[in-house]
Amino acid sequence: MSSIQTAHATAASNPVTASAGRLPASLVLLLATGAGLAVASIYYSQPMLGVLGADIGASSRAVGFMPTLTQLGYALGILLLAPLGDRFDRRRIILAKAAVLCAALLLAGAAPGIGWLLVASLAIGLSASMAQDIVPAAATLAPEAHRGKVVGMVMTGLLLGILLSRVVSGFVAEHFGWRSMFVVAAASIALVGVAAWRGLPRFRPTTQLAYGALLGSLAALWHRHGALRRATVAQSLLAIGFSAFWSTLAVMLHGAPFHLGSAAAGAFGLAGAAGALAAPLAGRLADRRGPELVTRLGAALVVLSFAAMALMPLLSAPARLWLLAASAVGFDLGVQAALIAHQTIVYGIDPAARSRLNAVLFTGMFIGMAIGSALAALVLPSWGWLGVTVLATVSALAALAVRLSAPARPARSSAAPR
Repeated sequence: MSSIQTAHATAASNPVTASAGRLPASLVLLLATGAGLAVASIYYSQPMLGVLGADIGASSRAVGFMPTLTQLGYALGILLLAPLGDRFDRRRIILAKAAVLCAALLLAGAAPGIGWLLVASLAIGLSASMAQDIVPAAATLAPEAHRGKVVGMVMTGLLLGILLSRVVSGFVAEHFGWRSMFVVAAASIALVGVAAWRGLPRFRPTTQLAYGALLGSLAALWHRHGALRRATVAQSLLAIGFSAFWSTLAVMLHGAPFHLGSAAAGAFGLAGAAGALAAPLAGRLADRRGPELVTRLGAALVVLSFAAMALMPLLSAPARLWLLAASAVGFDLGVQAALIAHQTIVYGIDPAARSRLNAVLFTGMFIGMAIGSALAALVLPSWGWLGVTVLATVSALAALAVRLSAPARPARSSAAPR
C-alpha cells in the first residue's frame, strides 16, 4: 500500500480526508498555516532585538546570539529529528513538537534575563522544525496529480511565515512589548496543535531502519551526490548574507541616524515578502530553461542587491531607507528563486529519498543562517553596517562561484541508501 493510500485509509473516518482525488481546502490551509507559524517562531525575535536588549540590560552582541541559536536549533532539528518522520507516525511527531514549541515560546516570554532567553531560543529552533514534518506530510497526502500544487501552497505559507513574522513581531513589540509577542506566538502554536490533532490523519511508517541507520543514510547521500553538495553549499552561502542582514537590521535602525523602533524594522519584512511572492516565477523558468540557470540568476541578483547597500554612506537618511527596502526585495527574490531551483535539482537526484535529501539541503541552509547571524553579531559592533554589507556580498559571490562551477545539467541517480 502506498504512503498516500496508507494515510487516507488510516483516516477513513476523518471528515477532512481527501475525496474525489483532491485534498479539502481546509486541510491544505491547515498545513500551510502550520508550516508558516512554526517557522515564523524562529524569526520573531529579530526585529525586537534593539528594544529587547535595552529592556533586559543585555549588550547587542549578547542578544545577537538569540537568532543564531534559533537557527542552529532549527538546523539540528531538521538533521536529527526530521528523519524520524519516515520511522514513526508523522502526526504524533508534529503534535509533540507543537507542544514543546509552545512551552519554549512561553519560556522566552517569561525569561528574566539573557541566559534563559538563549536557552529558550535553542529550544524554539529545535521544535520549530515541525515545519519540515508538515511539508512531507502534505506531499504524502496530496494526490499525485495535484502534489506540486499542494506542496507549493504549503511552501508559500512557510515562506510568508519567515518574512511576515518580522512585520508582526515588530508591531506587537512596539505597541504591547516584546514579551507579549512570545505569548501570542505560543497561543498560535497551541491552536495549530489542536487543529492538527483534530484534522490530520495518522501516517504509517515507511521504513524500519533504526535511528542510527537513518542518520547514516544522510551521510551516504551527501558523499554520493555532487549535485546535492553543490546545492547545499551554495544555498548555505546565500543564507549567510540573508541572515546577516535580517539579524542585525533592527539593531542598526535603532541607532543613529535613524533611531527607529521595532515596528519600523519589522516593516521591512513586507519588502522581503514581495520578493518571496514573486519567487514562484522562478519555478516556471526552471521548468522551461533548467534549474541551473535559475540558481545562477538568483545568486547574481543577491550579489547586486547586497553590493548596492555599499552606497548608503553617500545618501541621506530617507534615501538610505529606500535603498534598504529595494535591496530587501532584490535579495529575498534571489534567495528564494535559488532555493526553489535547488530543490528542483535535489529532488531529481532520487525520488525515493526526497525526505532525506530535503533534510540535507535545509540543514545546510540553516547552518548558513546561524553562521550569518553569528558573524554579523561580531561584525556590526566593530565595523558597522558597511561590514555587514561586505560580509553579505562576499558570501553571495562565493555562492555564485559555486553555481558557475557546476555542470549545466546535474547528473541524476536513482540509487540511494534505503
